[in-house]
Amino acid sequence: MITLLLIEKIFSLFLILFLGAVIVKVGVLKSEDSKVLSAIVLYIATPCAIITSFEVDVTDEVVSGLLMAFSAALAIHAILLLLTIPMRKVLKMDSVEILSVIYSNAANLIIPIVSAVLGSEWVVYSCAYVSVQLFFLWSHAKSTIREEKGIDIKKILLNVNMISVFLGIIIFLTGFRFPGPLQDTMESLSSMIGPTAMLVTGMIIGSKPLKNMLIYKRLPLIVALRLIVVPLIVLSIIKFTNVASLIPEGETVLLITLLATTTPSASTITQMSVVYEKDADYAGAINVFTTLGCIITMPIIVALYRI
Repeated sequence: MITLLLIEKIFSLFLILFLGAVIVKVGVLKSEDSKVLSAIVLYIATPCAIITSFEVDVTDEVVSGLLMAFSAALAIHAILLLLTIPMRKVLKMDSVEILSVIYSNAANLIIPIVSAVLGSEWVVYSCAYVSVQLFFLWSHAKSTIREEKGIDIKKILLNVNMISVFLGIIIFLTGFRFPGPLQDTMESLSSMIGPTAMLVTGMIIGSKPLKNMLIYKRLPLIVALRLIVVPLIVLSIIKFTNVASLIPEGETVLLITLLATTTPSASTITQMSVVYEKDADYAGAINVFTTLGCIITMPIIVALYRI
């Protein structure tokens, strides 16, 4: 049942992606307009989604679930960072490739998918993975793509989404709730994440023929690593360690963590490639083809988990 719901949700998001491609193809909008939509997702929709997801009652089950979700997210990122060290040398991967393999587009897709498939009460656990990844994106990923050693902790902690995480945790611990109209507004804005992110990707696809993106010979390798190898590694670790049995809702909490690792490559890597003058076209091609491919791989990985 969960697999079918997942397929249905992913398919609906891909219809929005198709719409994004069409409106660029027919000239209603230009691909450059996607920058405005990206800013709306980054600075408005995502913070609202993170904050509202923490508006849950403090119970022993929720606390234990969050501890498991945060621990799993930290462990997965640590394992991927370690595994990609020899992988980078053996496969001669550049910074764009290695970062596209490690970091998923969880911030844009996992929240709407979890809300649709499992229910809004489970979204708080998806924010654990998103929070951990945000920290690594603006520390490890940023320093890697800029080829620098220093990390500006202040800039990381003052990132709008990290601030949203801190605010969400305060709301969770204090039990504070926003007034009705403000709460409704934030929930409406948070629902924009998935559709707007897919619309942006569709606009990128519409601006360039897919065949022009196939010039990158290593593209199939990177797509396979992001959509198949990484999720299978995470799936194997979860199954082998049997950590899901540690808490009553452990199986669902770790399913959410697994879902976060099955999403496409992080669009943030493409944005960083543009800003820091790396191979942005290649990063964009990886993002596009992993987005197209996940409609097949995500349900398969979930089905394997449910066995």
